[in-house]
Amino acid sequence: LASWFRLKYPHIALGALASSAPILYFDNITPQDGFYSIVTKDFKEVSENCYRTIKKSWAEIDRVASQHNGLAILSRRFNTCTPLSHSYELKDFLSDTYTSAAQYDAPPDYPVSMICEGIDKASSKKTDTLGRIFAGIVSYLRNHTCVGTNNYNIPLETQLGWAWQSRNEMVMPIGIGANATMFQAAPFDIHDYNEYCKSKYGVSPRPHWITTYYGGHDIKLVLKRFGSNIIFSNGLRDPFSAGGVLEDLSESLVAITTLN
Repeated sequence: LASWFRLKYPHIALGALASSAPILYFDNITPQDGFYSIVTKDFKEVSENCYRTIKKSWAEIDRVASQHNGLAILSRRFNTCTPLSHSYELKDFLSDTYTSAAQYDAPPDYPVSMICEGIDKASSKKTDTLGRIFAGIVSYLRNHTCVGTNNYNIPLETQLGWAWQSRNEMVMPIGIGANATMFQAAPFDIHDYNEYCKSKYGVSPRPHWITTYYGGHDIKLVLKRFGSNIIFSNGLRDPFSAGGVLEDLSESLVAITTLN
């Protein structure tokens, strides 16, 4: 937002520091699976075993869920605070946990390492796949008495604001390709997204608004003509860096990246 503020109000803002600004994650400028590819890379770099365990866990969750009383089994195995009504509640919780861990993988906790440490320790004890995943979650949540899989469905007011905005004008087509990451395939589908936005928030998404208003498909040309005094900073382990400006565009449009 800082970079756009500088572009729109150059008479007010002398410059801008745009930190973790995915201004290229719109209108299919960036590959859809860029975000989840970086999450996967973060986990794989910490532990190959952790990555492989997470990758195969989704099919195991589906297999158990399809059994008689499968959801009750999963609820018990993961010590959920409330019984699961659908397997996607557990999978959404796990996916959100992994992406959040990667996005905020900072000291002193290093949540990606915390999750993988739990998974790897359980693996050394010959625990099954679901047991390993649960061990990783316990390592991450620490002192929680149960696993609140519905917590992500009860957003804070600021999260509600972002949820509405991302269903209206800030449409990031983030999806997951088949076999490309440690997650189950879930390609971005604008038709499904449109129907969800209208039913949930009563708005229709405008996927081309950002690039129409601020440019993007030729970001170098746009910024060189209309922008100056902007620093784009990105940590390359941050999943949103997939849509960030990662190279200098001019003497006053500077990119700063860090590996860790």
